[in-house]
Amino acid sequence: VQLVESGGGLVQPGGSLRLSCAASGFTFSSYDMSWYRQAPGKGRELVAVIIRAGDSTNYAESVRGRFTISRDNAENTVYLQMNSLKAEDTAAYYCNARRYDSKNNVRNNYWGQGTQVTVSS
Repeated sequence: VQLVESGGGLVQPGGSLRLSCAASGFTFSSYDMSWYRQAPGKGRELVAVIIRAGDSTNYAESVRGRFTISRDNAENTVYLQMNSLKAEDTAAYYCNARRYDSKNNVRNNYWGQGTQVTVSS
């Protein structure tokens, strides 16, 4: 199983970045996909989630209206479009894949290695 993030970097406040997460080694379309982030000295927080079919998403209040999560099940890839970036968006961003059993317990849970996003002038 691999989740490989890319697209991070240094951007000025107000700018945009698009993160990608390429998945392999599991049935991508069977997994809910999420982006988390972790800033220095803070815990990991959920940024956005998109369910298996891609027809339902949810966002942290701090990014709603600025970030958009999407997925391409044919390409086994999930994206995070980040617009109007702020200094407080600076963090390592992690891709997560999660599958649940029939009782809604987590059956499989995979993480990528992370990609750094730095918002600074």
